[in-house]
Amino acid sequence: MPRLAGQIDVSKNEAILDAAVEVFAERGIAASVEEIARRACVSKQTVYNHYGAKADLVRAVMDRRVHEITASLDTPTAVEHPEEALAEFGRVLLQAVMRPQGPAFMRMAILGVGEMPEVAAAIYEAGARASRRRLAAFLELETKAGRLSCPDPLQAAEFFAGMVLGSHQTATLLGVDPKLDEARIDGIAVEAAARFLRAYTP
Repeated sequence: MPRLAGQIDVSKNEAILDAAVEVFAERGIAASVEEIARRACVSKQTVYNHYGAKADLVRAVMDRRVHEITASLDTPTAVEHPEEALAEFGRVLLQAVMRPQGPAFMRMAILGVGEMPEVAAAIYEAGARASRRRLAAFLELETKAGRLSCPDPLQAAEFFAGMVLGSHQTATLLGVDPKLDEARIDGIAVEAAARFLRAYTP
């Protein structure tokens, strides 16, 4: 069955974002749009048609990453089972940080902040800040429902993310392999969710 035009656009868009992740991770902020287009098997103009500037492309990459991290908060059972939703949020967050692309993007932002501050800002705004705000919105909803008591949901969201990431993010940024396997990541996420709920249970 032939694909509709919208389906083709979605396919091209995903290919561009996948290629951007690879190229930025390898070459940093100076990566060329030409190389991203080549790996995505599209024209340079197609990339520009989807994203007008490099910062817009980076923002889209981070938006997709945040959507993956926060997906557990949008499931039908999340509201009634906050501990499970938080554990899954923590699990995916830590997995994202441990991937090679995770620290590569952070290093790219740090090294390129003087040259292209708008790209560094896009990484922060569409990445860490967006995920914390989405978590804060979930915590506020749980507080209104009486299942949690978070007077400052955004601060609580920062606390939870801090418990999950701990020193693991720093170790990854410095290239020191903390050797976290899936079982260890799962254990950290589950423990953080349990302790968080004990701290914020009404």
